[in-house]
Amino acid sequence: MTRLSTAILAQAPAGVRVPDYDRSTISPGIVHLGIGAFHRAHMAVYVDDLLKEQPDWAIVGASLRRPDTKHALEPQDGLYTIAVRDAAGTHPRVIGSILKVLDANTEREDLLTLMASPQIRIVSLTVTEKGYCHDPATGELDQRHPDIVHDLANPTAPKSAPGMLVEALARRKAAGIAPFAVMSCDNLPSNGATVKRIVTKFASLRDAALGEFVAGVAFPGTMVDRIVPSTTDADRATIAELIGAEDAWPIMTEPFTQWVIEDHFPQGRPPFEKAGAQLVEDVEPFERMKLRMLNGSHSTMAYLGYLAGHEYVSDAMGDPAFVALIHGLMSEEVMPTLDMPGVDLGAYRDQLLERFANPALKHRTWQIAMDGSQKLPQRLLGTIRDRLAAGQSIERLSLGVAAWMRYVMGIDEKGENIDVRDPLAMRMMAIAAGAGGDPEELYEGLVGLTEVFGDDLADNEVFGADVVEHLDSLFDVGAAETVREIVG
Repeated sequence: MTRLSTAILAQAPAGVRVPDYDRSTISPGIVHLGIGAFHRAHMAVYVDDLLKEQPDWAIVGASLRRPDTKHALEPQDGLYTIAVRDAAGTHPRVIGSILKVLDANTEREDLLTLMASPQIRIVSLTVTEKGYCHDPATGELDQRHPDIVHDLANPTAPKSAPGMLVEALARRKAAGIAPFAVMSCDNLPSNGATVKRIVTKFASLRDAALGEFVAGVAFPGTMVDRIVPSTTDADRATIAELIGAEDAWPIMTEPFTQWVIEDHFPQGRPPFEKAGAQLVEDVEPFERMKLRMLNGSHSTMAYLGYLAGHEYVSDAMGDPAFVALIHGLMSEEVMPTLDMPGVDLGAYRDQLLERFANPALKHRTWQIAMDGSQKLPQRLLGTIRDRLAAGQSIERLSLGVAAWMRYVMGIDEKGENIDVRDPLAMRMMAIAAGAGGDPEELYEGLVGLTEVFGDDLADNEVFGADVVEHLDSLFDVGAAETVREIVG
C-alpha cells in the first residue's frame, strides 16, 4: 500500500480531513521536545488548526531518547493521522503541523542551532514526569541524576531536557537574542513554576550569570487533557483502510480535548484561543483539578484494574463496583480539596466517568501504570496530605497507593510476572522480594522511598494503618473483591 505523504493528500477519500493550507509555505516557530503520541494528539492539532492564518508557527519536533517517531514520520513528510473514536465510529484527520522530527542523539547540534535561532519563539515539552530529572517529592532538580551529572560536565553536548533548554538559552544570550518561552505540557504540579525552578537551578550550576538570565525567561503554566492510548497494529490497519494509505504511526484518541494556558509569551504566540484553548492568568487551579480528579482516578483504576484482570480502563468501568469506587473517590475525597469558584466539579466528575467508560477507546491499564513512582506524588499523595491535615478520611486514596505497592512487586494475582516500567523498578522489586509477601514489611520498605513519599508520610500513623489494611486485603482476597468490600 502507498505510504502517507504530501503527494497523496489530494487523493484522500471523502470524509478524511486534510490540512487546509499549503505546507510548502509554512515555517517553524515552535520546537517541541518529546514528540510522542500525546503531543501529536493535542498541541500539534491546535497548531494545525491555526496554520492557514498563522503560517510561521509550525513545529519541529525532537526525540530525546529514541528515534522511533522520526523513523515513522520522516518517510511521510511529517504527516500522520489522528483518529477520534467514539460510539459513532472512527473519524480520521491528517495533521501537517510537524515539519520534521530531529533525533537529539544524532542531530543534537542541528537541534540546538534551531532552538537558538530567533525564529523559534516557543519551546514546548512533553517529556513525562521523569524527563525533568527532578525529585518528584520536592520538585527540585536532582543534581545526582546521571544525565544532569553528564550535562554539567559536558554543557555543550547535553542529554537531558533541562540541559538542552539551558544550552540553547546560553547560545541566545551570547548572541543577544531574546529568550524563547518554555512551555511544559506535562503532568507536573505548577508545571510552569516547577520547570522554571529546575531549569534555573541547572543554569546557575553552570554559571551564575546564566542562571540570572534564565530566571528572566517566561515559563507559562499549562493544563492539558486528552486520553491517548498506545497505537496497535490493529489501529494501523484500521487507519490504512480509512485513509487509503499506510501510516506508520497514527494516533487514536477521544473526542474530548482541553488546554488551559497561562498567557505569558514575551516573543509572541499563535492565537491558541481561536483553536479552542483557554488563556488564563493562573492555570494552577485547573491543573490541580485535572491531576487530582482525572489522573488520580486513572492511576487508582490502573493498578486495581490491572490486578483484577482488566486490560482496558473501559473494562474496569464495566464493573459497577469500580464505577462506585471512582465516583466516591472524586466526590468524597478529592473534590473537597479543590477551590474552583465557577467550576461545576460534579459535572466535571460525571464527564470523566463517561470518558473513562468509552468502549471505543482502548486505553490499557498497564500503560497508565507506567512510572508510578514519578506520578503518585502529584496524582494521589498531595490530596492525601491535604485530607490528613484536615483530619479527614483517605480510605479510597490510600487504596490507590496500596494497589500501586502491590503492583510494583512485579507478580500479579495469578503468579505471573508484571512488566513494571518505572525508573525505580529494580529498587522496588528488591524491596518486595525482601518483604517476602508480608504486607507490613512491603509498606515499610516502599514508604522509605523518600523521593516518592517524602519524610512526612512515612511517619504518619493514619496513612500507614490505612495502606497496610488495604494491602492485607489485596493479598488476602485480591483487587476485585477489595474494591467490592470498600464500596459495599
